[in-house]
Amino acid sequence: MGLVRKTNSTYSQINRNLKILESEDIVTVKCYRRLKIIKLNKESEKTQTLLKALRMLGKPISDSRKPIRRNQFGEHF
Repeated sequence: MGLVRKTNSTYSQINRNLKILESEDIVTVKCYRRLKIIKLNKESEKTQTLLKALRMLGKPISDSRKPIRRNQFGEHF
C-alpha cells in the first residue's frame, strides 16, 4: 500500500486508523481486489474540524488524488 510507504508506518497501523476514520464518517474506504480507494468525506463536520486543526498546526495537506506511479517492476518512481 502506497500509504504505508508515504507515512512510514505499517499496514496494520494504517488499516486500524482507516477503520477508525471510517467509523467516524471522515473517510470512506472501498476495496477492489488488492486496491483500496480512500475518499475524504468533505461534507462531514468532523472532517472540517480536523482539517481546520491541521491548518492551524501549519501542516501541509497534500493532494492525495495524484496517482502513485510505478515502473515495469512495480517500484515507485
